[in-house]
Order: sequence, then structure tokens, then C-alpha cells
Amino acid sequence: MLEVIITAIVAVVAGVGGKVVYDRGKAGQSKLKADHIIADAKTKAGDIVLKAKDEALKLAEDAKKEEAERRKAQEKTETRLAEREGNLDKKLDELDKRAEALRAQEDEVESLKSEIRDIRTKQQEKLEKIAGLKKQEAAEKLMQMTERDVKDDLVGLVSKLEKDAVDDAEERSQMILVSAMERMSSEVTAERTVTALKLTDDEMKGRIIGKEGRNIQALQRATGVDILVDDTPGMIILSSFDPLRRQVARLSLEILMKDGRIHPGRIEEVVAKAQKEIEKEVVRAGEDAAREVGVVGIPKEMLHLLGELKYRTSYGQNVLMHSVEMAHMAGMIAEEIGADVRTTKIATLLHDSGKAVTHKIEGKHHHIAAALARKYGMSEEIAHAIEAHHDDVEATTPEAIIVRICDALSAARPGARNISAENFAERMRELENIAVSFKGIDKAYAISAGREVRVIVQPESIDDLSAIKLARDIADKIESTMQYPGTIKVNVIRETRAIEYAK
Repeated sequence: MLEVIITAIVAVVAGVGGKVVYDRGKAGQSKLKADHIIADAKTKAGDIVLKAKDEALKLAEDAKKEEAERRKAQEKTETRLAEREGNLDKKLDELDKRAEALRAQEDEVESLKSEIRDIRTKQQEKLEKIAGLKKQEAAEKLMQMTERDVKDDLVGLVSKLEKDAVDDAEERSQMILVSAMERMSSEVTAERTVTALKLTDDEMKGRIIGKEGRNIQALQRATGVDILVDDTPGMIILSSFDPLRRQVARLSLEILMKDGRIHPGRIEEVVAKAQKEIEKEVVRAGEDAAREVGVVGIPKEMLHLLGELKYRTSYGQNVLMHSVEMAHMAGMIAEEIGADVRTTKIATLLHDSGKAVTHKIEGKHHHIAAALARKYGMSEEIAHAIEAHHDDVEATTPEAIIVRICDALSAARPGARNISAENFAERMRELENIAVSFKGIDKAYAISAGREVRVIVQPESIDDLSAIKLARDIADKIESTMQYPGTIKVNVIRETRAIEYAK
């Protein structure tokens, strides 16, 4: 047991001694490594310090060089400034010398002006003594003479220019109108509204009348047209103020006679179908007319009225074809003279649209058309041009004047209207005879294709108030004794002339 304890103690002592020895050896090695590291660090630090010193020296040298360059640049700048300052001083000296010379010249000029004024004053005094007039009086006389001469020259020049302008304007207007009419010359546009239908046989006549007249009564109720079957042998006459109703009745009778089934129920169906067909034709006719003329933006209501003109005639001239022809001519003329082409075309195309409703609305067709144009939102320029295409409203725009001119051109074109020259001349003579039948009339002329009667009265027999009454009396007599389309203007002229002769 004791040996074991001794052995353990010896082992512990040996272990502790070995550990001490090991630690001392390791500490010695660490110290050697540390010494080496310190030596290496000192060496590297020395190198770094040397490099830093070298860089500091280089920076110092560069700074010195830059400073030297800046000094040289500054010296050059100072030198240039000094030179410029010297030049400016020289220029200022020169300017001072010139100013002194100018002042001397100004003094000399002032002295010369004074001498000239003295000389002019002396000359003026001498002239006033010689002429016996003061300066102001002489100036006024000279101005009067000059003004008189200039006025005479201006009057002559203005007169010449007016004459040249009238000649040129007349020639140019003739060329424009002739060109427009030549380009729009077309076949006769006469087209009558059909108001009579031919019966195939007498049996068809009885079938149309029906038992106890039921069929014909149903037709009249459905169409609103008076149907006469006994007045003309083999014909059915349709009578109505409304051209659309006449067309509906005509189309309905044609369908019924072709179909053969004629009784009140069938009549109502056929009339309804005919009304729809005529309505489509009216809309299509208005749209086609606007498309042919080349205008867009016309309200649908006005296009519908325009389409209804397809079934209206005036002296055998189809009103829709008349309007389309007018619109083409009006567009050409407006383009030539610089007027608004679109306004002119639309106004011309719609100028007679009031004729489609004259049997429904009281008034003249051009006033009705203008009112409808305003109602449906069209411009005042278009409405005025429509309203002024007859003489009872003054045309105040170029477009309105063009519409009036084209209306006369289209109606007066040879063959346009189904009226003979003899009838036309007779109507003109009748208008003139009515006018001269009153007392105090000197002369009477029917002009503008019978749209105006110009009456010249004797001024010593008719005074101003009597002239107004005379115009009304002539108009009343024309209304009561003649049949005519549109309106006729009665223009009574009372003129007094004072004539004297210088011998």
C-alpha cells in the first residue's frame, strides 16, 4: 500500500515537472517568434516611412511647379491688362480730341444757321413787299391752288377707275354667268305630276267603285284624295292639294289594278304599303340630291322637305331638279367671286323647300323655307339667302344675291319651263296694261321675267302719298285679275327733275 502511494506521488511530481519544462520551452519559442515579428514590423515601418517621405517630397515639388505656372499666367494676364489699359487711354484721348472738334463744328454750324435765318427773313420781307402778301396768306393761297389741282386730278382718276371697274366687272360677271350656264346646260327638266290613271277596261272601273261605292270611299278615306271616275272616259282623275297624297293614291291604284283584289281591307293594306314606299323614295331623293351637289350636314327634316319636291312642279319644271341645277350653278359662281361655296350651295338647294308645305302652312314659300331652316338649327346666312331669293326681301350678302341670280337663270333657261313665248309675252303685256290703266301713269315696264312691274308716274299729277296708294291699287288689281306663280313686285317711281340751260 505504501509503495503504491509513493509511486503515485512520484508520478504526480514527474508530471508537474514535465509540464513546467514544457511550458518554459513553449514560452521561449513564443518569445523568439515575437522578436521576429517585431523585427519584421520595424523593417516594414521603416520602408513605409521612407515611401511617405518620398511622396511628400514629390507633392511639394509638384506644388512648387504649379505655383510657378500660376505666377507666370498671372504675370501674362497683368501684362495684357496693362496693354489694354494703355490702349483705352489712347482711345479716350482721341475721343476727347474729336469731341472738341465736333463742338467747334457745332458752333460753326449754329453761326451758319443764324446767318441763313437772317438771310431768309430778309428775303421773306422783300418777297412780301413785292407780292403784297404775308407769308401765311401766300401759304393759304398756295394750298388752295394745290388742293384744287389735286382734287381735279383725283376726280378724273376716280372717274376713270370707276369706269374701268364697271367695264371689267360687267365683262367678268358675264363670263362667270355664261361659263356656269354652259357647264350646267342639260336636257329639258319638265316633268308633270301624274294625276290621271288609265283604266284597263270598264269592268275595272266598276271594281274600283265597289258595291254601293264602298271601295272608292275606302280609297278616299285612306289616301285623303278625291277620286273621280266618271268625268273622263277610261281614266281615273286624282285631285288633291298634297302631291304626296296624289302619289300614294296613284301607286295604290296601280298595285290594286295589277293585283285584281279590291276590297276595303285590301285597300287599307295597299295604301299603308304605298305610303311606306313613297316615304322611302322621298328620303332617298333628298339624300341623293344633297350627295349630287356635294354638301353634308343638312338636317334630316330639311332633307325630307327637299325629297318631297320630287313630286312638285312649277310650269312643268320639276322643283327638285330645278334646285339641284341651281345648286351646281351657284357653287361655280360662288367659287369664282370668292363667296362661301357651302353656304351658297345649301341655300340654293333648299330655297324652294317651302313649296313642299305651302298647302299646310300659310305664307309665301321662301318665307316658310327660311323659317323652317331657322327652326331646325341652320345658320342665319343660309336662312337669309333662302328668304331673299325673291324681291320682297333685300339680299344683303353675296350668297343671297347668287341664289337670286341662279333662280332666275334656271327658270329662264330655254326649255326649262313648259310655257310658250307667246304666253310669256302676253303675260308681260297684261302686266303693263294693268299698270297704265291708272291715271297719272307715264310709263310701265314688266321686268325680271314678270316678277316686277316698274311704274313711272307723272310727278305733277301724283304726289308721294298718292304714289304709295297707287302701288297698293295696282297690286290689288293684279291679284284679282291675273293668275301667276310666286310674287310680283310693284315699284312706283316718282321723280322730279330740274333742268336749266346756260347760254
